[in-house]
Amino acid sequence: MYSIEIEAKTALTPLLIHQIVELSQQIPEFDRPLTPQALLERLAGKNCLLLLAYVEGELAGFKLGYEQDATLFYSWLGGVATDFRRLGLAQSLLEYQEIWARRQGYRHIQVKTMNRFPAMLNMLINNQYLITELMADPQNQINHKLRLHKSI
Repeated sequence: MYSIEIEAKTALTPLLIHQIVELSQQIPEFDRPLTPQALLERLAGKNCLLLLAYVEGELAGFKLGYEQDATLFYSWLGGVATDFRRLGLAQSLLEYQEIWARRQGYRHIQVKTMNRFPAMLNMLINNQYLITELMADPQNQINHKLRLHKSI
């Protein structure tokens, strides 16, 4: 059995930003490079939560979200490095985020994904997230974007 730890951070430091950017390069679903600037621009002035998953002390995955309004938390980015998949990390990060958000007073979590990420979509549906919007790509159904929502 592996030693798995999840660490929560509510403020991004330059070191954390570097770690997220570096880890994102090990996640094949991130088809566009994640940059420190993109992180800082998206999160500027927002209450956020960064969850870091470690396996045997090695950073293996993350989940990053932020406040949309007083009752809505948006789960923005996340992933698990290929070498650490099938250990339940994504599910553990999702559960941790939901518990944290509920304790902070949020009543809803929103997330977006795409048809081309069936593992993510299945995990969300299995955790009672409901599809609330479809943003169709007229050229390729695999690129349809889906917005999902869960009351917590």
